[in-house]
Amino acid sequence: MGGFELLARDGLARIGRFPTPHGVIETPALLPVVHPDPARQPVAPTELRRRFGLKAVITSSYIIWRTPPLAAIAEERGVHGLLGFDGPVMTDSGAFQQHAYGHVEVTDSQILAFQGRIGTDIATVLDVFVEPDAPRDVAEAGVRETSRRATQARAGRAGLLAVPVQGGLDPDLRRQSAAAASSTGDVLAVGGVVPLMERYRFADLARVLIAARPALAPEGVVHLFGTGHPMTFAFAALFGVDLFDSSAYLKFARRGTLMFPEGSVSIDGIQENICRCALCEHVPLTEVRDLPPPERETRIAEHNLLVCSEEVGRIRQAIRDGTMWELAERRSTGHPALAAGMRAAIRGVRVFLPTEPESRRAFRTTVVTSGLRPAVIRFLARLDVFKSGRGPYKPIPFVPLTTAALRSIPAATIDGVPLFWEILRPVGLVPLELSDVYPVGCYLAPEEFDPPPRTGDLASALEGLPVDREQDWSEAWTRRQVEALLAWRYGPDLASALLAVGVVGFRSHRTGRLRRIERDGTILFHLGSEGIVRPTFEGGRALRAHLPAPANRIVVAPDAVPFVREGRSLFSRFVSGGDRTLVPGASALLVDESDVLLAVGRLVLAPGEMGRMPRGVAVEVTAHERGERAPEVEDEAPSPAATL
Repeated sequence: MGGFELLARDGLARIGRFPTPHGVIETPALLPVVHPDPARQPVAPTELRRRFGLKAVITSSYIIWRTPPLAAIAEERGVHGLLGFDGPVMTDSGAFQQHAYGHVEVTDSQILAFQGRIGTDIATVLDVFVEPDAPRDVAEAGVRETSRRATQARAGRAGLLAVPVQGGLDPDLRRQSAAAASSTGDVLAVGGVVPLMERYRFADLARVLIAARPALAPEGVVHLFGTGHPMTFAFAALFGVDLFDSSAYLKFARRGTLMFPEGSVSIDGIQENICRCALCEHVPLTEVRDLPPPERETRIAEHNLLVCSEEVGRIRQAIRDGTMWELAERRSTGHPALAAGMRAAIRGVRVFLPTEPESRRAFRTTVVTSGLRPAVIRFLARLDVFKSGRGPYKPIPFVPLTTAALRSIPAATIDGVPLFWEILRPVGLVPLELSDVYPVGCYLAPEEFDPPPRTGDLASALEGLPVDREQDWSEAWTRRQVEALLAWRYGPDLASALLAVGVVGFRSHRTGRLRRIERDGTILFHLGSEGIVRPTFEGGRALRAHLPAPANRIVVAPDAVPFVREGRSLFSRFVSGGDRTLVPGASALLVDESDVLLAVGRLVLAPGEMGRMPRGVAVEVTAHERGERAPEVEDEAPSPAATL
């Protein structure tokens, strides 16, 4: 099996390294389809690497096999020698030709053996292409036969193997096929979807991915066959697709069509130089339009490749920045069918939740459905639990949780009932003490710039309340916010236990925001701009004392215990268990198998991925007994504590 290593992620979308015999593929990656006949390939494979930064390609082993002159060269020099390309080469097996023409002359065992003889880096099983709208019995037979062939192929091939995932639009069959492919394949290739993309059925494509994604092994590289247009790349990456392949760059060029992330444009209608990329700056599109057909086709193909390559770079940057949802939403505005696909993705939000990060740097809305992203859905579900047994709440105008603002808002008890306040944010009414928590605290929406008419002010909200209007309530609010944030993250019992031992909240002098929670001068928790409490090593000790195992823990295998205790990252293969409710970005206690605290860290992988990924970091250590990574906060000297 392969050795995929995850390096960075934003939910399901991920950056990784996939080693092959001819080099590492850095994902997400575009594999342009290269015709094995040089006369039919206007952009040489060597140029794909040198000029466009595309370091891996895909070609058809079936076309090579059925063309004796090409087959002879490939068997003598290998597929790399045939193509004149020294990077990773993936070969398809003829399933698309089977879809297009109704049959192929080769058997699955013959084409697999041929791929081995020509030295492909990633061989593909000849699957049974299941049409999207195939009857259930036909789709089931196709899945069964594809799985049989994959099992046989795995037994006969030691190298990397791509196993297609079939099943049409039947979600159960897609799940079954994904699970079977995961047991045999290194590359898990979601197939049978080209007709969906050709007909702009992106909502159905989303449903296919929603059905298959949970059953796809995290250690496998996910490939979506036929993801040829750059406007679809972000949509696919959102579901964790690692590899795209494209023949569209050339097919579109042959009919004079330019590709952009926002859609397609016929060059015959170009009257202005709408692109200033390096290619189009050298030869403007208005001049390319009038070139002789062969030269025009080549120039358009090169433009399309450059646009595709740039879009993959944008996706990689968005993953690093935590803005994949924003990018996918912006791309969905390019076509109503893609917008429908994004809405279908939102309806399948459960698929995203296990890997949805605990927080991001920002939350910016881009379309009307931005407020239904997984981060918001999870927040609202937790909010229902948090508010249960509390209240009633009284709405007040929005106020930031700063010391100055909180002096005048009563945090009182009236007739034995605590007085709770909530503010209207774009996600709805939110308790004031949670207004800094992600995604609320960093939520940027049109309402920030075009607020609705004010329905009242703080004075009217306080009207008639039997409280002292002159009292300074800031210390009481600090107590309440500390309690709320601990309860939000760890539950009310833990919050009560820590309150009972006298924890203290500190605010920033500069911003007035809560930044630390201490006990007897020892920092237990930091708070950054995300509004989430992050334990120090001493905070980890307090959590371990009050939270029963396995809550908030990741269990370290014995071989890694000395390294984690010294502050080194915990690698995936050394995880032996833990709390399955944790998500990437969450802080957790790293303990040995006897529940001895070793360190505190932030998750890179979801618990369900740990132990399965053969390479890479599962948890980055942020604090251990002899050291601690500085928190990312804009703080300075502490303000006077509010004793609890």
